[in-house]
Amino acid sequence: MRVLVTGGAGFIGSHVAERIAAAGGETRLLDNLLPTAHGPSARQRRHRDELLVGDVRDPEALGTALSGVDAVCHHAAMVGLETGPSDAPAYVEHNELGTARLLAAMAERNVTRLVLASSMVVYGEGRYHCAVHGVVRPGPRATEDLDRGVFEPRCPHCGGLLESGRVPEDAPTDPRNVYATTKLTQEHLVASWARQTGGHATALRYHNVYGPHMPRDTPYAGVAALFRSALAGGEAPRVFEDGGQRRDFVHVRDVAEANLAALEHPPNGFAAYNVCSGEARTIGEMAGQLATATGGPAPIVTGQYRLGDVRHIVADPELAAKELGFRARVGFGEGITEFANAAQRDAAEG
Repeated sequence: MRVLVTGGAGFIGSHVAERIAAAGGETRLLDNLLPTAHGPSARQRRHRDELLVGDVRDPEALGTALSGVDAVCHHAAMVGLETGPSDAPAYVEHNELGTARLLAAMAERNVTRLVLASSMVVYGEGRYHCAVHGVVRPGPRATEDLDRGVFEPRCPHCGGLLESGRVPEDAPTDPRNVYATTKLTQEHLVASWARQTGGHATALRYHNVYGPHMPRDTPYAGVAALFRSALAGGEAPRVFEDGGQRRDFVHVRDVAEANLAALEHPPNGFAAYNVCSGEARTIGEMAGQLATATGGPAPIVTGQYRLGDVRHIVADPELAAKELGFRARVGFGEGITEFANAAQRDAAEG
């Protein structure tokens, strides 16, 4: 099988390409080498693959990239929490328009198998339980609560503080920022493409991915990379709120394994799966383990918050295990120790 990996020179895409090649497949990479994701050596990094420098919004580049391809793993995107409203057009252009152009080009060339890099952010807040009202969906947390250091979401019916649980794939979607909105739109576009063409499309909803070669020193990187960059500079990681935010951290090698499983088990039409560990770990715990593993300063818990951040989101891994045969294998302690000592990729200047 020959697979086109869009965004294939990036953090996750490069690991996906390596895993496909290790399984005996051929890979072609299409990447526009965005400065926020790549260092100056990106053009040489993927020497074992066919790297095409181009943009998924460019029909000519797509025509070349899709020639002779059997399937696509679509990772090309602007990622992370936007820094302000001025970022919105770029997110929409890269993530929504880029995906639409890719799907149109795939339909024209009868490429019928697609794996989409989606995200946990489509859910918004995680799954919550109220002692009185059962499973509920909280709205955005009140600024008054956040200012007083009350960080747990409240029941929309009685106002009581909620307990968090694991999010299944059939949970309602509730994107809370521009990036999240574009990721959910990608899923809708891909589902429409599958219905219209008879194609096979899998959306993999990545949870908090970490591992070797994460980008450093960029506002678009994940929290693990930001903590790692701070420690590499001799600074203490700065943890927002009280550090008790629960997340599901999944190693990038497991994410690559999930992509291979999705290619090998295409659905009839469209399907979405959590790619996760299923284990709840706090952001404070992640920062503390990284500090210990690097011998760096202990985290500073700031009590600060960002509007739009969710409090807890931990995923249910059972559907992916049942239908894709995928379970995460890299343990948290093992993965964090490796990540703490692994190289990060430099962000390009400018």
